[in-house]
Amino acid sequence: MAALTRLLRSAVTSGSTARISLSTLASEPKTGFPAGLAARLAPSPARKGREDRNVQWVFLGCPGVGKGTYASRLSQLLGVPHIATGDLVREELASSGPLSLKLAEIVNQGKLVSDEIIVELLTKRLSKGEEKGESGFILDGFPRTVRQAEIIDGVMDIDLVVNLKLREDVLLEKCLGRRICNQCGKNFNLASIDAKGQNGQPDMYMPPLLPPSQCMPKLITRADDTEEVVKARFRIYNDKSLPVEEFYRRQGKLLEFDLPGGIPESWPKLLQVLSLDEHHEDKQLAAA
Repeated sequence: MAALTRLLRSAVTSGSTARISLSTLASEPKTGFPAGLAARLAPSPARKGREDRNVQWVFLGCPGVGKGTYASRLSQLLGVPHIATGDLVREELASSGPLSLKLAEIVNQGKLVSDEIIVELLTKRLSKGEEKGESGFILDGFPRTVRQAEIIDGVMDIDLVVNLKLREDVLLEKCLGRRICNQCGKNFNLASIDAKGQNGQPDMYMPPLLPPSQCMPKLITRADDTEEVVKARFRIYNDKSLPVEEFYRRQGKLLEFDLPGGIPESWPKLLQVLSLDEHHEDKQLAAA
């Protein structure tokens, strides 16, 4: 990881394209993947121990789609760290560091944080992981621009890019329903979504993710979860991040997954398309 963090720092300032590979991954072809993608996936969990998986995955998707939820579950399943750049930003915002005031202004206006700041936060996180012996990762929220994707492409080998998709009207309702417990820090959602089908798609029901009774009076709303800011984030995503999908699509690494509903319905189906559904016991996480 030390080489990676050095290269990330140099790439964002100099455009370096030196390439390193943190893992060489191979497996038998798996159904459900785009052509040419299966050879870059992690070895089957049935064949290798958790310490050997070392997957290097990226999760894409519009704000509020659930990248963090599904990436964190997969990180537990595969034994690799889930690195969410949104969490890194929020941790910095909560600190008294020199970036906190600048970040607060950017985030509260629904703008994208600059490449330089994101790379600085990411390299700090990777350095800490290196000290703890971490290997592999699931990135969530990075890259968000083609330039960021090019930076990553120049210094590491991404094996798989999972693009989560959900209707924008449902996304808006989800974002406005998000709450955080200001004591335990866990995320919940008060929205009860019952959306009629569109364009031949079926109806969609997503029940609320309610907190336990001790958290209910301590719930707070994120400063950027207002309708105006959320819609601005959607516009920015469409302008800046949709080209990232095409970037990885051209490389044959993009796996698009339309969420069919809430976690209980979507999680087992995601495991299936990732050929991880042999982990039957982990499906029980869907009910959590």
